[in-house]
Amino acid sequence: MRRSLSFLLRFTAKFLVWFFGISLALIVLFKFVPVPITATMLMDENSVTKDWESLDNIDPNLVAAVIAAEDSKFCTHTGFDTEAIEKALEYNAKGGRIRGGSTISQQTAKNVFLWQGGGYFRKGLEAYFAFAIEKIWGKRRIMEVYLNVAETGIGTYGAEAGAQRYFGKSAARLEPIEAARMAAALPLPKKRAVVAPSGWLARHGNTIRARINVVKRDGLYDCVYE
Repeated sequence: MRRSLSFLLRFTAKFLVWFFGISLALIVLFKFVPVPITATMLMDENSVTKDWESLDNIDPNLVAAVIAAEDSKFCTHTGFDTEAIEKALEYNAKGGRIRGGSTISQQTAKNVFLWQGGGYFRKGLEAYFAFAIEKIWGKRRIMEVYLNVAETGIGTYGAEAGAQRYFGKSAARLEPIEAARMAAALPLPKKRAVVAPSGWLARHGNTIRARINVVKRDGLYDCVYE
């Protein structure tokens, strides 16, 4: 029994050393170089289209739009929105479909280092990576990576590929309503229409369009451009 326990402890210790070593090396590497591929892309049954672009080549309207739609506290939190998490926990306690309270930092961590889907184990890993990229990458790099690896349509990843797909133009020249519609589709890019949306989705896009002005006026995206 003691020998088995000793072996298990040694194995666990070695595994943790390797895990933290490799993960930190990847985090540092991706602070400087584009993320070449993600698990989501590898598991996508469709032909993948992606085109990495510097944040300098992505219109600020899209940055403002995703903050307005996904994470209004992006510039003030340290990777986690405790209020959103508490609301999600309260909602989930009632049963039904599980709702998340993920920030852009958490979504970036999941998209780059992990896989889609729920589960507390994956959420625990997501928290670790989100904390690490907040400390090592900073807000600007997190936003840059997020806008390059997020799924923006069927087999389409990143702001540039999405802009070309939907509007036939560079992500550097997006109108506010175009940015808002892309942001509105992000949670379910395979199902939500970006071009000529209707009903709730159209109204949601218009709401995000209005919030873009609030994000700019109140400096809610200033941390990205410091």
